Amino acid sequence: MDTRIRLLIVDDSILMRKMLSEVFENSPDIEVVGMAADPFIAREKIKQLNPDVLTLDVEMPKMNGLQFLNNLMRLRPMPVVMVSTLTEAGAPATLDALEMGAIDYIAKPTAQDEASYHKFAGRLIEKVRMAANARVQPIAGKKNLRVNPAPQPDAKYSKMIAVGSSTGGTEAIRELLSTVPSTCPPIVITQHIPPVFSASLATRLDRSLAMDVREACDGLEVKPGRVIIAHGDFHLTFRKEGQSLYCVLSDAEKVNRHRPSVEVMFDSLAKYVDCKKLVTVMLTGMGADGAMAMKRRHDEGAVTLVQDEASSVVWGMPKAVVDLEAADQILPLSKIAAAMLKEAI
Repeated sequence: MDTRIRLLIVDDSILMRKMLSEVFENSPDIEVVGMAADPFIAREKIKQLNPDVLTLDVEMPKMNGLQFLNNLMRLRPMPVVMVSTLTEAGAPATLDALEMGAIDYIAKPTAQDEASYHKFAGRLIEKVRMAANARVQPIAGKKNLRVNPAPQPDAKYSKMIAVGSSTGGTEAIRELLSTVPSTCPPIVITQHIPPVFSASLATRLDRSLAMDVREACDGLEVKPGRVIIAHGDFHLTFRKEGQSLYCVLSDAEKVNRHRPSVEVMFDSLAKYVDCKKLVTVMLTGMGADGAMAMKRRHDEGAVTLVQDEASSVVWGMPKAVVDLEAADQILPLSKIAAAMLKEAI
């Protein structure tokens, strides 16, 4: 029985299709079963070839990638990795794609050198393998997700909340925060995301949610009613002045292959916040970034909540915490907001 991952490449550029197909020539576990220049051809090839995973260009003629993805997720949900441009203009479209149910995205390479190509190829192969095993969660109608903050008008919060996430995290964060009131405790979030995307994510969350949502910047105060999203190219660390906590952006080396790193955020918080006054949350994501730091916070008295396997797109980072026996509660995404707010009182 052939267990290879069957991949369909959808891109209007013949050069891009050729390059993407060449990426997988030396991957024995992935077979490119077909290529399509536009969504209409792709639709027929999906019927004929029954691929396991799609790579999909955001911008294409006849029907753009988002329109096609929206139709696909309604009619035949399957794992999709978006191939997009890392630009301010491209960021909202990619976030829209994740909102519709795409598993992940990768930026088209901009540099022409061999080192950049090999880095891109390695990441794309990793993402396709991950997508093949991910849980597809089409999010029909979630674009208009109704904000319905948990009714806790008299809650007096004494703790702050720190959240880590990666693959599937942008949508998990949005769902998590949709039931959090404007009077929430301070919340800081590290999501593995490129720089232009973190600004776009913070902006769209701020527009749709009850609380003040900001992208982290140097000197930004961590305070009640505010959610801070780590900047996409800097570790989120902190400093304290008097009783106030402020953000410090760090361009130190990547940790666990990431900058921003969940590990760095959790460890920095422990320097300035009594762990008994900290609620930590690990959402969906590939890898194990932040797990060891969460274990340390758990042992120092912090509350630790992790997303369960069934509701995670990729149960990597939460599983790593569970494997370390550092999870106080393992919960479906729909129940984490209420639990973290209760624990923060």
